[in-house]
Amino acid sequence: MTIPSTNTLPLAGVRVIDFSTLLPGPLCGHLLAQTGAEVIKIERLGRGDEMRSYKPTFGPDGVNFALLNQGKRSVALDLKDPAARDEAVALVRGADVLIEQFRPGVMDRLGLGWEAMRALNPRLIYCAITGWGQGGPLANVAAHDLNYQAEAGMLALTAGSDGSPALPNALLADIAGGAYPAMMNILLALRARDQDGQGRFLDIAMADNLFTFAYWGLGKGFGSGQWPQPGGDLVTGGKARYQVYRTSDGRYLAAAPIEQKFWENFLRVIDAPQLLDDATDPRATRDAVARIIAASTADAWAQRFEGVDACVTVVKSLEDAAQSPHFRARRVFEGKVSNADGSVEIPALPLPISPEFRRAATGAAPLLGEGNATLLPG
Repeated sequence: MTIPSTNTLPLAGVRVIDFSTLLPGPLCGHLLAQTGAEVIKIERLGRGDEMRSYKPTFGPDGVNFALLNQGKRSVALDLKDPAARDEAVALVRGADVLIEQFRPGVMDRLGLGWEAMRALNPRLIYCAITGWGQGGPLANVAAHDLNYQAEAGMLALTAGSDGSPALPNALLADIAGGAYPAMMNILLALRARDQDGQGRFLDIAMADNLFTFAYWGLGKGFGSGQWPQPGGDLVTGGKARYQVYRTSDGRYLAAAPIEQKFWENFLRVIDAPQLLDDATDPRATRDAVARIIAASTADAWAQRFEGVDACVTVVKSLEDAAQSPHFRARRVFEGKVSNADGSVEIPALPLPISPEFRRAATGAAPLLGEGNATLLPG
């Protein structure tokens, strides 16, 4: 695999040893790799990252693995073998950053914990990503994204009219609670190290970081004692001004005319000036708008709202969104990731990093253990 030159990128010269698997840690490593860091992925001998086996396949590995690990190198080791562990330690000795995603205590038992690694490399930034954090009653409880959202109170706020929470389709804990805060704190730690020369231990808890997304609800609850309820607040479906409405052809409009000027424009388009006062009976207003929207097709409403500042969008499928003229104009899917032999390319994973700070996405994810011969001592 050929890795493009990263000499002019912000993290050029930074070496990252990544022991993580699946999504949060690998995505963090991918962000670091695309901004110039050398990322060496430590994988299990023989099997590698579990995501290599996920469907659909993209060459010898899963397409999810390809999207999250482009631009890295792979070293395959059995960390329970003392000789292999010594090889991993040798890599960490010369590293700037270590990422791991095991439950608390696992890296210590492997001889690769923070205290041991800090002793041999005092400048090391050690980033531990877990669901629940390094301490607390839940620290060693098995869980996934859905569980973190449930425990952090987010899932309850998605409940519909029957009281059942809706299944989230976004992996908020893994990405927004794990990968993104991990990269943010790694960058901060690198900057702090520039000032004092010291490494840092970073405790990234995905569940903790979800509370930021409920800032409005926390403010309401702590500030007034009135905690938000599903279907009872602005962003949980309690108002006509922030709602998804079904159209006559079974499609949907996402309507968010929150501010008064947008609300007035919205009512003008749907020809319902009598609904201007939506505060007296919010539920009646919401139901009245729903009946009006249900009388026409999504395309008809799109035409009527075109050019009107009313914050209304036809709900698109992911397939349609990926082909959107807007996102094409923005070149969101300009980067490419190839399969192992380069015979097939698909759009690379879009990243929330300005193009000037990242390399153009090209090439493939590493084959399992492809770096053993060149990266390990001896």
